[in-house]
Order: sequence, then C-alpha cells, then structure tokens
Amino acid sequence: MGMSFAYGPRNDEESTATLNRALDLGINFWDTADMYGYGHNEELISEVLVPNRDKIFIATKFGFRQREGYTSNFAGTPATYVDGSPAYVKEAAEKSLKRLGIDTIDLYYAHRVDPSVPIEDTVGAMANLVKEGKVRYLGLSEASGVSIRKAHAVHPISALQTEYSLLTRDPENGILNTVRELGIEFVPYSPLARGLITATVMNNNELAADDFRRTLPRFDEVHWQNNKQLVEEFALLARDKNCTPSQLALAWVLAQGPDIIPIPGTKRRKYLEENAAAVDIVLSKNDMERIEAVVSKYPNVGDRYSEGSLKLVNR
Repeated sequence: MGMSFAYGPRNDEESTATLNRALDLGINFWDTADMYGYGHNEELISEVLVPNRDKIFIATKFGFRQREGYTSNFAGTPATYVDGSPAYVKEAAEKSLKRLGIDTIDLYYAHRVDPSVPIEDTVGAMANLVKEGKVRYLGLSEASGVSIRKAHAVHPISALQTEYSLLTRDPENGILNTVRELGIEFVPYSPLARGLITATVMNNNELAADDFRRTLPRFDEVHWQNNKQLVEEFALLARDKNCTPSQLALAWVLAQGPDIIPIPGTKRRKYLEENAAAVDIVLSKNDMERIEAVVSKYPNVGDRYSEGSLKLVNR
C-alpha cells in the first residue's frame, strides 16, 4: 500500500527495486489491493510480477469504491464506500487481472464485508471466479467470526487478513480460534502498527501532510505521549536482543503460531531486508513476558482506526 499512497510521497523506482530485492530474498507472498492508489499499485507490481509469474503468489483485494466528485481514497471517509455485490465482484476481478497483467489471481480477498449484501452472495460470486479459473483461492479481510463461518459454508476460505500486532490484539477475542478451527490461514496486516512500534516516527508532527497516519488516533496528541514512552521502552528490549524494534515486533507476531503469515509493508529495500531478518529471532518465555509487561504498562494506545474507518470493520 505504502508504495502507492497513504505513507507520504511515492518513489516508483525504489519501490520496483524493493520488489526485485524481495524476490532475491525468497519473499514470494505479495499482497496488494485495487484501492491502493486506485489501481496504481497493481500496475506497479505487474512490472515485476509478469516476468516472474512462476515465482510469486499474488494476493489482491476488492470492495472499496470511490464516489464521484471525491479524490481521497482513505477508507472510512465520505469518498469511499464498500461494494460486495456479485456484479461488482466480477467487474473488480476483471480490472485487477488487467492491471496485474496475469490470467489468474492466486488469492482474492473481499477487502471488507458489505453490510448491505449477504456475505453468502459475495462469496458465491467469488466462487464463480474460481470455477472460471480466474482466481485460485478465496479470502476475507476484517470479517467477524459469524461472517467467516457463513462464507466458509459457501466456499472454502483459505485466508483471513486482519490487523494484528503488539498494539492491536482484537483477533485474540475469538477470531484466531475461529480460523484455526476451520483451517484458515491468518494473515496479519500492519504487524508493525503502522510503523509506530518501529521507533522511526519520533515526532507525530513530522508526518507528511497527506500521510494516512494523521487520521489515526494513535498518532494524535491525546495518545502520542503514551505511545512515545511505550515505543522508547520497547526499543530498549530490542537493544537487549541485539535487533531492531521492527524485528522484535515481527518476531512476536511470528511467535503466535505457525499458521500466521504477517505482511509488513515497506517501500524501501533497507527496511525490507531488516524485516526479513526477523525470522531468525527466537523469543524465550522471558522475552515474551518482558514484551507484554511493557505493552501493558502503557494502555492508552488509542483506537487503530478513525471512527469512520472502524464502522467498516465487520464485528
């Protein structure tokens, strides 16, 4: 997402170099969405995806649409709405395939559950794409346990993508148990809490004017002091483990289970390489306890989304 919008200026040249470096490192599970720059990210990825199709498992998402007359594509604003109608499922898939330059999407997610359309109808239309050979596997994003079960009864759901990190623990309240019961892989997005836990955002006022994080409670003045202290103390734990805060945060997510596949986003080779090295970090029981102690010490973290965006989360 960050390669195309939401986290400051784009740099397509560095983004492309980052994608190629990912292949060098053996990182073959790539996640995008049609709303990331409204098509730009799929087109950007296609430049590396097409000549390396047999090396990459590509996932993309549909569901967010932009209202006419608006320019913002941040979810949860008046500029966007969710469309899970069967007709749009087919339309969105065709457009994604064209932008990606491929014949089949490996994993196709409903980006959000449309409250005005039965999930069975949305997934039924997605299942038709599987029958047509245009999609291999189906996924949901930010879906409740009830919606997951309804969807899975129509067609096997292979993956659930939901925000999960040291600072966002919502899936622990039933979602993780549900997907494990059904044999669904869990794909945490924003495992670095939008970069907050990495100790690289030292001043919330220095974020770019169009940075998505300016809309998030965790980066506002009400919660910033709490979060700055949390991050500083977490960085000390990382130093004790001879790793970066990003690596320690990713190691924590990976330690939650072998069925968890985090997707840390980055648009720079430097951070890609740093993130990839997190797989070599082994956390002891004492490490886990120390991490939890720091997080629990600073509870005033704030909501993960603005009020408008939270309304689009299926609960």
